[in-house]
Amino acid sequence: MRRESEDVFAPSGTRLPWGSDWTAEAVIAVLEPMVLEARRARLLEVIASRLGSVTLLMDAPHDPHNGAAVLRSCDAFGVQNVHVVPRHEEFLVSGNVAKGTERWVDVTRHVSTEHALSTLADRGFELVATHPKGELVPDDLAAIPRLCLVLGNEHDGIAHTLTAAATRSVRIPMRGFVESLNVSVSAAVLLAAATRQRGGDLSEPERHLLYARGLYATVNRAAEILAAGRASAS
Repeated sequence: MRRESEDVFAPSGTRLPWGSDWTAEAVIAVLEPMVLEARRARLLEVIASRLGSVTLLMDAPHDPHNGAAVLRSCDAFGVQNVHVVPRHEEFLVSGNVAKGTERWVDVTRHVSTEHALSTLADRGFELVATHPKGELVPDDLAAIPRLCLVLGNEHDGIAHTLTAAATRSVRIPMRGFVESLNVSVSAAVLLAAATRQRGGDLSEPERHLLYARGLYATVNRAAEILAAGRASAS
């Protein structure tokens, strides 16, 4: 049975990679001494700039290459969370395009548009839909405190329910004959503008959890090391 909201890749959800009996702080205490200082510094640098105030809602993405490219852009611009509403297809990501970024960006798949909208509203996000005639331009996005960009299906665009729920729309000004860009290109352009003036804003517990995840992904045989630590403690 599928849950109301199901995490696809996100280890920070209900499926922690080390098991629910380990806290992030305990994982850090065990694994941090096994990681080179340069790697620890790089993890902390990236996590410090991670954003919770900008997210994406992808409506029925079709092409795994586009989904992967969007995740890659999210990682590049520090966006930690992505929301997906599939319609008839599962949300798939091409590993060759994602280049491992699916391990670092949390993806939540919703079973319905209504559930996605309720979740985002509870978290205080303003929905801004992409549209060729939107009243906003990319530079306007930086002023929206909690922004959710809505990206449509490659063929059908954004569902009417999501369009109606969006308070505003944004366009990417163009000089050529085309009226729109590929969805992954649009995401990259808009995220670059939306995140440019924002500093990292994750809470301390969220940063600790990401750091623990980074250490776990870095240390060879981390699961065995933690299991041995659990056994010795008992």
